[in-house]
Amino acid sequence: MTPRDGARGKGPGKRAGKRAGKESGRRAEGRGTGLRSVAGQVFALEALIALLVIAAAVLVTFYQARSDTERDASVRSLAVAEAFAKAPGIDAALASPDPTAVLQTRAEQTRRATGVDFLSVLDLNGVRYTDAQPELIGSKATGDLSRAVVDGESYTELFRGAPNDAVRAVVPVVDDRGRIVGMVTSGVEVQSISDAVRNRLPLLVGAAAGALVLAVGGAALVSRRLRRQTHGLGPAEMTRMKEHHEAVLHAVREGVLIVGPDRRLLLANDEARRLLGLTADAERRHVSELGLDARTVELLESGRSATDEVHRAGDRLLAVSVRPTLPAGRESGCVMTMRDTTELAALTGRAAVARGRLQLLYEAGVRIGTTLEVVRTAEELAEVAVPRFADFATVELLEPVLRGEEPPASASATTEMRRTALSGLRPDQPLQPVGDTVRFDVPSTPMATALRAGHAMAQAELASAEGWRQQDPEGAAQALAYGMHSLLTVPLLARGVVLGMANFWRADSPEPFGDEDLSFAEELAARAAVAIDNARRFTREHAMAVTLQRSLLPRVLPDQSAVDVAYRYLPAKAGVGGDWFDVIPLPGARVALVVGDVVGHGLHAAATMGRLRTAVHNFSTLDVPPDELLGHLDELTGRIDDRESEGPEGEGRRREEEGITGATCLYAIYDPASGLCTMASAGHPGPALVASDGRVEFPELSPGLPLGLGLGDVPFEATELLLPEGSKLVLFTDGLLEDRGRDLDTGMGMLRSTLARPDRSPEQICADVLATLLSPSPRDDIALLVARTRLLDRERIAEWEVARDPSAVSPVRNAAAEKLSDWGLDGLAFTAELVLSELITNAVRYGADPVRVRLLHDRTLICEVSDGSSTSPHLRHAAATDEGGRGLYLVAQYADRWGTRYGRRGKTIWAELRVGADGAEDAEPSVPAVPDLDALEDLAW
Repeated sequence: MTPRDGARGKGPGKRAGKRAGKESGRRAEGRGTGLRSVAGQVFALEALIALLVIAAAVLVTFYQARSDTERDASVRSLAVAEAFAKAPGIDAALASPDPTAVLQTRAEQTRRATGVDFLSVLDLNGVRYTDAQPELIGSKATGDLSRAVVDGESYTELFRGAPNDAVRAVVPVVDDRGRIVGMVTSGVEVQSISDAVRNRLPLLVGAAAGALVLAVGGAALVSRRLRRQTHGLGPAEMTRMKEHHEAVLHAVREGVLIVGPDRRLLLANDEARRLLGLTADAERRHVSELGLDARTVELLESGRSATDEVHRAGDRLLAVSVRPTLPAGRESGCVMTMRDTTELAALTGRAAVARGRLQLLYEAGVRIGTTLEVVRTAEELAEVAVPRFADFATVELLEPVLRGEEPPASASATTEMRRTALSGLRPDQPLQPVGDTVRFDVPSTPMATALRAGHAMAQAELASAEGWRQQDPEGAAQALAYGMHSLLTVPLLARGVVLGMANFWRADSPEPFGDEDLSFAEELAARAAVAIDNARRFTREHAMAVTLQRSLLPRVLPDQSAVDVAYRYLPAKAGVGGDWFDVIPLPGARVALVVGDVVGHGLHAAATMGRLRTAVHNFSTLDVPPDELLGHLDELTGRIDDRESEGPEGEGRRREEEGITGATCLYAIYDPASGLCTMASAGHPGPALVASDGRVEFPELSPGLPLGLGLGDVPFEATELLLPEGSKLVLFTDGLLEDRGRDLDTGMGMLRSTLARPDRSPEQICADVLATLLSPSPRDDIALLVARTRLLDRERIAEWEVARDPSAVSPVRNAAAEKLSDWGLDGLAFTAELVLSELITNAVRYGADPVRVRLLHDRTLICEVSDGSSTSPHLRHAAATDEGGRGLYLVAQYADRWGTRYGRRGKTIWAELRVGADGAEDAEPSVPAVPDLDALEDLAW
């Protein structure tokens, strides 16, 4: 055979092979184009979805266009009608003899210019004056027009009726005097709206057809692309391949990663995700972005092969193998397989324990010490340890620590403690309950050993702890029978001093405490000890502040007849503040009611409160009006702050920060003889006034500036209120109203509703107010003072006007004696006449008009002489040769108290005479013999 013949023989074979390949391709292509393939089904589904979406879009667009056209017609009709109705001269045209002649042309011009179908002017009965159809002029418009005629409302509506359905606007025409004189209607017919919408249909249909063509073409391109990717496979074939893939790839207990040539992750099985901690979105990300170890990333990027190389993945050590996915010489991805080792499992377990301990320490720092209460802090320690560290936990503290006192320094005093907290997995535990005394008398017990050593001790086997069993044989036997098998005890140390003990027990957990648990227990106990010591210090300071504060507040309210008083005082849980109250009897049967608030908390605030309360008591003896008293108190406060700011620079700044500036005070004086209450405020909330019928008012007061800020530059203002008998005056501090989650206005509303119930005593009011407004843990002190007013019986008041004539003294004195006889006070007649003679004589001789005398029969007999002069007499001792000067001395000797108070004009000199149980004076003082009363009138002061 020649070479040429060989070539010829080879040709038919090649052609036959090509024909077979083409035939096979056509069969595969034919199989892929049918609807049975995934590509064909996707094409049909996409075409159907596109058709439905486009049809829906056409319908929505059509109806949206109709809606927009109707809305535009409504807006345009209303605008045209309102503009025409408010145009100048419309109301005058309606009042003319022939409105049609005036308005028809104008209305038509407006209608054509604005594009509405009709514009009509109607009278109040709906009869047309103008219309686009002249034959309708004079006819009555149909429909309900009462909204425009009666209510004067402009509106639009979809009108259906003669002559045509339309979107109609109706607007009333109002003349200059505000009367409705007619109506204007305008609108667009529904037929016009429909025509406008139908004109858009060709465009919509054309756009829909174009969109459908584009969607079908796109679906065809997607289907062709999908056919190439799936090789014309049908759903059943692809499902079977997927099942094989899942069975092979995810059922194995080795991790598998497939990485592409671009070093992006293509696939990771479940085991690989678990071992490497991959997230759900890890696929298609570069291997350097997966959070893998640097050596692992380098291996995957290098493209080299590897067998059982050890790589780290977090806390795990993995045996890694890598192979390329394509033969050598071509750019290829790789497959990495990995498996965990037995040693790695053990290492992972220990790391998990360490992570858990660190997390528990973090939680302990957050959960222990949330309050400044010793007992609660111990409970938090026990709760943190169970169940993640121990099955049961107990905390014992020394008795002085529980009381807030300094713990004892001697070791012998730490052998007896009080069980303060207990926490466990089960309630039926054999340990001593909370409140019991726990002793560590036997030196060989784990507790005593830990106390001597000053660090934690672990007893792995409780059954072998002879000292523990000897300490309490019965309790130890119960604990062992219960299942307690291991104990870890650690002293609670702060600043090198023992505060107590923490004991951790295991019963349900099989693992005993070991040496690795000691450092964790000591760290946990150290954090808890610091929190307990802080709580102890706060308890001590809080107790000292409360003791100081209560010693400075009134313990018993004084006897007085002006008001019935009840009070409540509650210190804040977080720290004692400087709130205070007081009830101070004043001359003339009057009483002063005081409430105040010092900014801040603690000992300084309590001490400052005591200073201010003492100052108010001292200033009240001057018997000055409330505004003047607050002025004196403000000036004193400023001077105290100035003096305390002097000194070394550091000390001055500290005292300046702790000054009195910012304290508030409310001072009220109530007179039961007149029912007049005068009050003034230095930055303090005003009182609540409750009438006898339950009405609650908050009188308007001039608030003034807090103490220490005014310094006399801005005077305080007094407010006078006339209170009927039985009224309740409620004074309070802002701690009653404001609290967490409640502002001042909310508190005022709650107080008003609580006080609005009548027929309650002051005690009942105090109880009801605190029951309603008191929070479980008030953040500020609360002072509440409730006073129910009384009026002095008019039969127990006697008043006289005295002429400035010495001869007028005797008749007043005699009239006073008769009044005393009527009151059954004959035993006081001589003393009262003596005092009145001296006081009246002084007012007549040295005072100014008017001169008045008043007797008040209260708990004491009060003699008051007033005149228009501001000059006050002074007590002095007359010499033996003096003819006068003994009058005021005699008044001071015979009267129980006496004094002078100044009013807006003039003064009042008063004297109180003690009244015994039988209505007479208890005893007369021992004084030198005096001449008769008529002779006393001639004596000088």
